[in-house]
Amino acid sequence: MKLSDTSRLLRQAVRSAPARMPGPRLAPCSAPSAAIALLLSVMSALLPLSASAQGSRQACAPREVVVNRLAEGYGETRRSIGIGSNNAMVEVFASDDSGTWTITMTSPQGITCLIASGQAFESLFEALPGDDQDA
Repeated sequence: MKLSDTSRLLRQAVRSAPARMPGPRLAPCSAPSAAIALLLSVMSALLPLSASAQGSRQACAPREVVVNRLAEGYGETRRSIGIGSNNAMVEVFASDDSGTWTITMTSPQGITCLIASGQAFESLFEALPGDDQDA
């Protein structure tokens, strides 16, 4: 899945989506692994930079539209979640079948933007290093 393909599809979805959608509703989920938590922290710190660098090219739509498109078009489901700067929700979606993955950021107003996407997704469950080991 290329970001440009997803951007094009989301722009089409935005044109047909209702103007106002309710904000996201968070369901309880298990704690992400340390690696995912670190990734979410780094992405959260870089989000303002990526948004300003991309300007109006950023692919955004109401959250429901984005989540449905990722599920129906790519078979992706949410794998992890975190809260970033300005209370933005950062999520990682992925598909075990196709190996595609997408990182999104959702504003408190319920608008979701694509941050990154790619292929060859793998779930890792690594133990944290001991106190006497480097990370």
